[in-house]
Amino acid sequence: MTRITEIELEPAVLRAAQAGDSRSQAELYRAFSRATYALIRRLIPRPAVADDLFQDTFVEVLQSLHAFRGEAPLGAWIRRVAVSKCLMHLRSPWHRSLMWLDQLAGEDAIPGTAAMPVPCADTDAALQIDLEGALAQLPGRSRAVVWLYDVEGYSHEEIAAHFGKSVSFSKSQLMRAHLRLRELLEAERENAACMPVSTNF
Repeated sequence: MTRITEIELEPAVLRAAQAGDSRSQAELYRAFSRATYALIRRLIPRPAVADDLFQDTFVEVLQSLHAFRGEAPLGAWIRRVAVSKCLMHLRSPWHRSLMWLDQLAGEDAIPGTAAMPVPCADTDAALQIDLEGALAQLPGRSRAVVWLYDVEGYSHEEIAAHFGKSVSFSKSQLMRAHLRLRELLEAERENAACMPVSTNF
């Protein structure tokens, strides 16, 4: 999937969207919605919460679009809005309440994020699914730091600013998250049993 910062919109469409043209705003939404939702789901695996944050993101994007001055790519601006919404949720009492309820129910991972078994021949897909499952088991803040630093290319300074923390906070979160991911992936490899590859279709 194309990264959100790589998506381009025709300047004329952007200007019309900023002026309030509904068709141009719909075109902007179609161009950026999929990548934006994918980013939010990486940071917030719980589908219902991610859906709400996705909606909040585009409400703010469309309401604030007139103030966009083009000093950064439009995708980078939309990404900043989405990330801010996600991190605001991760800092909220509501998020801590959901985590407490999951622990109370004895759930190790968020519903809907468990890895599915795959044939041994498809090693790339197996690794991707293992990594998805491992990321889902990280605490929210650690998962966000890993994704923002390793995938989105944020600096420790930028991550710290988003969280309202020090640079050392970002670095320590990343280090602990990497260690935990390694442990989870090693455990997955030890416990995995290969499925036979079926040739019957």
